[in-house]
Amino acid sequence: MDPILTIVLGATVLTVIGIMSGGTFLLRIASHGLPFNGLQKTFFRAGHAHAGVLVILGLVSALLLSAAGVTGPWLWSAVGVLAAAILIPAGFFLSVLGQDPKRPGRLIALLWAGVVVLALSLIAVGVSLIATGVSGLG
Repeated sequence: MDPILTIVLGATVLTVIGIMSGGTFLLRIASHGLPFNGLQKTFFRAGHAHAGVLVILGLVSALLLSAAGVTGPWLWSAVGVLAAAILIPAGFFLSVLGQDPKRPGRLIALLWAGVVVLALSLIAVGVSLIATGVSGLG
Protein backbone atom coordinates (compact mmCIF):
# COMPACT_ATOMS: atom_id res chain seq x y z
CA MET A 1 0.00 0.00 0.00
CA ASP A 2 1.16 3.54 -0.68
CA PRO A 3 2.99 4.91 2.40
CA ILE A 4 1.07 8.20 2.39
CA LEU A 5 -2.24 6.35 2.20
CA THR A 6 -1.08 4.15 5.07
CA ILE A 7 -0.43 7.28 7.14
CA VAL A 8 -3.88 8.66 6.22
CA LEU A 9 -5.51 5.39 7.29
CA GLY A 10 -3.57 5.34 10.57
CA ALA A 11 -4.71 8.88 11.32
CA THR A 12 -8.25 7.85 10.43
CA VAL A 13 -8.16 5.03 12.96
CA LEU A 14 -7.19 7.61 15.58
CA THR A 15 -10.26 9.72 14.70
CA VAL A 16 -12.39 6.95 16.16
CA ILE A 17 -11.38 8.36 19.56
CA GLY A 18 -13.17 11.58 18.57
CA ILE A 19 -16.21 9.61 17.48
CA MET A 20 -16.18 7.87 20.85
CA SER A 21 -16.17 11.22 22.65
CA GLY A 22 -19.14 12.21 20.50
CA GLY A 23 -20.94 9.20 21.92
CA THR A 24 -20.22 10.49 25.41
CA PHE A 25 -21.68 13.87 24.40
CA LEU A 26 -24.85 12.15 23.16
CA LEU A 27 -25.10 10.20 26.40
CA ARG A 28 -24.90 13.45 28.37
CA ILE A 29 -27.67 14.94 26.24
CA ALA A 30 -29.88 11.92 26.80
CA SER A 31 -29.22 11.42 30.51
CA HIS A 32 -28.81 14.94 31.84
CA GLY A 33 -31.43 16.72 29.79
CA LEU A 34 -29.05 19.29 28.32
CA PRO A 35 -30.92 22.14 26.60
CA PHE A 36 -31.14 20.87 23.04
CA ASN A 37 -34.33 20.65 21.04
CA GLY A 38 -35.61 17.61 19.19
CA LEU A 39 -34.13 18.67 15.85
CA GLN A 40 -30.69 19.09 17.39
CA LYS A 41 -30.85 15.75 19.18
CA THR A 42 -31.90 13.99 15.99
CA PHE A 43 -29.21 15.65 13.89
CA PHE A 44 -26.51 15.04 16.53
CA ARG A 45 -27.43 11.34 16.61
CA ALA A 46 -27.45 11.11 12.82
CA GLY A 47 -24.11 12.91 12.55
CA HIS A 48 -22.53 10.64 15.13
CA ALA A 49 -23.85 7.47 13.50
CA HIS A 50 -22.78 8.54 10.02
CA ALA A 51 -19.29 9.42 11.23
CA GLY A 52 -18.75 5.95 12.66
CA VAL A 53 -20.19 4.05 9.72
CA LEU A 54 -18.44 6.12 7.06
CA VAL A 55 -15.04 5.90 8.75
CA ILE A 56 -15.36 2.12 8.81
CA LEU A 57 -16.57 2.10 5.18
CA GLY A 58 -13.56 4.23 4.16
CA LEU A 59 -11.12 1.92 5.94
CA VAL A 60 -12.73 -1.18 4.44
CA SER A 61 -12.69 0.41 0.98
CA ALA A 62 -8.96 1.12 1.28
CA LEU A 63 -8.26 -2.41 2.45
CA LEU A 64 -10.31 -3.93 -0.37
CA LEU A 65 -8.54 -1.81 -2.98
CA SER A 66 -5.15 -2.70 -1.56
CA ALA A 67 -5.96 -6.41 -1.26
CA ALA A 68 -7.19 -6.49 -4.86
CA GLY A 69 -3.94 -4.91 -6.03
CA VAL A 70 -5.52 -1.68 -7.28
CA THR A 71 -2.82 0.91 -7.90
CA GLY A 72 -2.47 4.50 -8.99
CA PRO A 73 -5.13 7.14 -8.53
CA TRP A 74 -7.88 4.52 -8.17
CA LEU A 75 -6.37 3.46 -4.86
CA TRP A 76 -7.05 6.98 -3.58
CA SER A 77 -10.80 6.72 -4.21
CA ALA A 78 -11.15 5.41 -0.65
CA VAL A 79 -9.98 8.82 0.57
CA GLY A 80 -13.14 10.26 -0.95
CA VAL A 81 -15.17 7.99 1.30
CA LEU A 82 -13.16 9.29 4.25
CA ALA A 83 -13.79 12.88 3.12
CA ALA A 84 -17.51 12.11 3.11
CA ALA A 85 -17.05 10.85 6.68
CA ILE A 86 -16.11 14.42 7.55
CA LEU A 87 -18.54 16.34 5.34
CA ILE A 88 -21.76 14.45 6.11
CA PRO A 89 -21.47 14.56 9.93
CA ALA A 90 -20.30 18.18 9.75
CA GLY A 91 -23.47 19.02 7.84
CA PHE A 92 -25.58 17.34 10.50
CA PHE A 93 -23.78 18.98 13.42
CA LEU A 94 -23.11 22.47 12.13
CA SER A 95 -26.50 23.04 10.49
CA VAL A 96 -28.35 22.95 13.83
CA LEU A 97 -26.06 24.99 16.04
CA GLY A 98 -27.59 27.83 18.02
CA GLN A 99 -30.45 28.20 20.44
CA ASP A 100 -33.56 26.26 19.51
CA PRO A 101 -33.23 26.12 15.71
CA LYS A 102 -36.49 25.27 13.96
CA ARG A 103 -34.85 23.89 10.81
CA PRO A 104 -31.33 23.22 9.55
CA GLY A 105 -29.22 26.21 8.56
CA ARG A 106 -27.14 26.82 5.44
CA LEU A 107 -24.38 24.48 6.54
CA ILE A 108 -26.68 21.58 5.64
CA ALA A 109 -25.00 22.04 2.25
CA LEU A 110 -21.99 20.18 3.72
CA LEU A 111 -24.18 17.11 4.11
CA TRP A 112 -25.25 17.22 0.46
CA ALA A 113 -21.68 17.85 -0.71
CA GLY A 114 -20.66 14.82 1.33
CA VAL A 115 -23.39 12.71 -0.27
CA VAL A 116 -22.08 13.59 -3.74
CA VAL A 117 -18.47 12.89 -2.73
CA LEU A 118 -19.53 9.58 -1.16
CA ALA A 119 -21.49 8.46 -4.23
CA LEU A 120 -18.68 9.33 -6.65
CA SER A 121 -16.06 7.71 -4.42
CA LEU A 122 -18.06 4.50 -4.04
CA ILE A 123 -18.56 4.35 -7.81
CA ALA A 124 -14.79 4.70 -8.23
CA VAL A 125 -14.09 2.04 -5.60
CA GLY A 126 -16.59 -0.40 -7.11
CA VAL A 127 -15.52 0.16 -10.72
CA SER A 128 -11.82 -0.15 -9.86
CA LEU A 129 -12.41 -3.38 -7.97
CA ILE A 130 -14.44 -4.83 -10.85
CA ALA A 131 -11.89 -3.69 -13.44
CA THR A 132 -9.03 -5.20 -11.44
CA GLY A 133 -10.96 -8.47 -11.09
CA VAL A 134 -11.77 -8.59 -14.79
CA SER A 135 -8.15 -7.90 -15.76
CA GLY A 136 -7.12 -10.80 -13.53
CA LEU A 137 -9.31 -13.20 -15.49
CA GLY A 138 -7.41 -12.85 -18.74
